[in-house]
Amino acid sequence: MRHEHASLLATAGVHPKVVQERLGHSSIRLTMDTYSHLMPGMQREAVTAVAAMLVTPGVTPNTNEGT
Repeated sequence: MRHEHASLLATAGVHPKVVQERLGHSSIRLTMDTYSHLMPGMQREAVTAVAAMLVTPGVTPNTNEGT
């Protein structure tokens, strides 16, 4: 159930730091090594966020829209 809980959080886009804290992992590295495969859109979201900030300086995009 613990792994399922973390998997659901990761798939839902919950920040990895929150997943780490909920699981009691000693480091974010352990969390990311275990669950990052469930977050395949992370690279795309990063590119989209940077692109949006370059197009409209001073605007912080909501990368959770449309996911």
